[in-house]
Amino acid sequence: MPRPTLSDLAAFAAVAEHRSFRKAADQLGISRSALSHAVRNLERTLGVRLLNRTTRSVSPTEAGGRLLAQLSPILRDLDAALDSLAEVRGEPSGTLRINANKSAARLLLRRVVPEFLARYPQVELDLVSEGRLVDIVEQGFDAGVRLAEAVPQDMIAVRIGPDTRFVVVASPEYLAGRAPPETPDDLHHHRCIRQRLPSGKRYRWDFSKQGEEMAIDVPGALTLDDNDLMVEAAAAGLGIAFVPHSFAQEFLKDDRLVTVLGDWCPWIPGLTLYYPGNRHVPSPLRAFIDLVAQMRASTRLRR
Repeated sequence: MPRPTLSDLAAFAAVAEHRSFRKAADQLGISRSALSHAVRNLERTLGVRLLNRTTRSVSPTEAGGRLLAQLSPILRDLDAALDSLAEVRGEPSGTLRINANKSAARLLLRRVVPEFLARYPQVELDLVSEGRLVDIVEQGFDAGVRLAEAVPQDMIAVRIGPDTRFVVVASPEYLAGRAPPETPDDLHHHRCIRQRLPSGKRYRWDFSKQGEEMAIDVPGALTLDDNDLMVEAAAAGLGIAFVPHSFAQEFLKDDRLVTVLGDWCPWIPGLTLYYPGNRHVPSPLRAFIDLVAQMRASTRLRR
């Protein structure tokens, strides 16, 4: 029997792990048709069906599951061996994929990314900015950036930003002639600008004061899915918004917005870079982590 190629084996492993030709093709950087051809070629070479395919799903067959269980650690060891050559050369290379939300991407682009790209020209940085939380392993990312409270417990986390807080903001024009809310329950008597999460659900506003916690499903005629738009809508007098302080700070500085319920909005741990702890850390990610640590030590990420 002819020996299957390494590229075909890697193609199968990617599809089987992601259970999706589209996601696997994105990870490998090839077309779905090329990926499908590689898997079919592997099945033809081995003489056994490795994947169950329907119009809606892909899953390993029994034979495919057995092959994947033995193949995955071999491919990880191979990646680690190849990556160690980059460490010997002292020049990380390859692609680094990081998933982040918009505020995290802004922070990285302002302070970390320019220095990283200048230091490591052989690395291609793929920074994906989206609002929804994803499984970074399943989606083929090397690392993710989220608020510390949103990081899965089985991940290794590296702090990259200062403490932060969500603030309740409104324009002076909106508050004119209205009693400002003194407790979260008072929000039921105001127009609020609600937020639609990527999952489709509306975000409930979470508050905390001296150990008392409240989650309010606020009323409002306007729902948005972007913090920048929510800040602009609040500044236009359309209602009260609940947003990360970093999005509202420029509007607060020039008094286009003011905060209310400040004593119900505590500071929380800020943005964190996280990655799986049970696998080899590729050299581009290690270099990125080291740079973040260096920049934090020099206070450049504390502001």
